Amino acid sequence: MLGLKLLTDPRWANIAESNLEEILSDHAWCEQKAATNAITLITQNSEHQDLVEELTAIAIEEMQHFQMVINIIKQRGYTLTRERKDDYVGQLVKFSKKDGSRNQSFIDRLLFAAMIEARSCERFRVLSQNIQDKELAKFYHELMVSEAGHYTTFLNFARKYTVDVDVEKRWKEWLDFESELIQRYGNKEAIHG
Repeated sequence: MLGLKLLTDPRWANIAESNLEEILSDHAWCEQKAATNAITLITQNSEHQDLVEELTAIAIEEMQHFQMVINIIKQRGYTLTRERKDDYVGQLVKFSKKDGSRNQSFIDRLLFAAMIEARSCERFRVLSQNIQDKELAKFYHELMVSEAGHYTTFLNFARKYTVDVDVEKRWKEWLDFESELIQRYGNKEAIHG
């Protein structure tokens, strides 16, 4: 799915469902961070009008998802927990190239975003197919479709705006790195945990 080399064990959904307040809070913060990432890409690359327009729409959609998750938390009588560090994302940040040309950094930031969207999409699929809560299963199916679109957008912009990066080669490096990284996760109530 989405080129990912290692899929999530469906039993992770049981871990997630065992503490819905925690998984929903973590999910809310993931949506907020995704919106922030889109805004950062816009700020740093405003010369690309199509990117500005599409990533503005994504940032708005991510904040709408944030609001939807907050509403679910409230409806269920839960409390939004404080944001916590996402070690998975932190490891992806470390893998990102920052010492090359401006274009290399730009392309890697797009690939970084595509990777997170791909894994989030895959995790939402696992939740939609494996949790007992039918309302949340439907919700996660809808978000899975949205995340797949975001993944495609980021990957397509990387392909479009590359100047000095072999995007397919670099994307393969991202997929290889992520397949090793994700083996350490999938055992706690976090979207990437």
